[in-house]
Amino acid sequence: MNHSFTSRPLSPAEARVLATLMEKARTVPDSYPLTLNSLQTGCNQKSSRDPVMNLSEAEISEAIDGLRELSLVVESSGSRVTRYEHNFQRGVGVPEQSAVLLGLLMLRGPQTAGELRINADRWYKFLDIASVEAFLEELQDRAEEKGGPLVAKLPRAPGAREQRWAHLLGGPVDMSIPAEAPPRPAAAVPEERLQALEARVDELERLLQNLSEQLGLSQP
Repeated sequence: MNHSFTSRPLSPAEARVLATLMEKARTVPDSYPLTLNSLQTGCNQKSSRDPVMNLSEAEISEAIDGLRELSLVVESSGSRVTRYEHNFQRGVGVPEQSAVLLGLLMLRGPQTAGELRINADRWYKFLDIASVEAFLEELQDRAEEKGGPLVAKLPRAPGAREQRWAHLLGGPVDMSIPAEAPPRPAAAVPEERLQALEARVDELERLLQNLSEQLGLSQP
């Protein structure tokens, strides 16, 4: 199996192009392999992406060239328009389930095992969270002769119940404990609801007054 991709980390653009091809192969098989134009649309879509990117055609073409050198993307033949498909599973040498998890981590950033199971639904239906964790641990414990670990378990964020996982295809990740997010003002939501209720009461009072005037009744 070809493990040449481990010779260098993937750039953010390469990871996005590769993961988009992996996603579309499973979610829209009728339009796969992808043209450069449809690949650009998929890379830059606003949903199911973290971070959201705005890659130009030139940047995507450059990423494709880099991925082809690593045998992770190939041009498909037999079409008037050049189309591209991924070769991730064979190129990296991992089972289908592991490829799905790595693709999701490249597309959506660090996620818990539970989030990965939900987000994988259109790609692959994992039996339970335990099976997701088993494949993640296998990727974390991957032997050095195979290229070393492909994921890392991040430190638990303050207030979080579960730890998140990140892929290592783009190189090492920041393992420092994330700073605690500023607490959201507890009154923010009740205040909004209170204002909405007050507005509703005012409206009902006006309606009652109009009705009283029409019926010639004195104001209650």
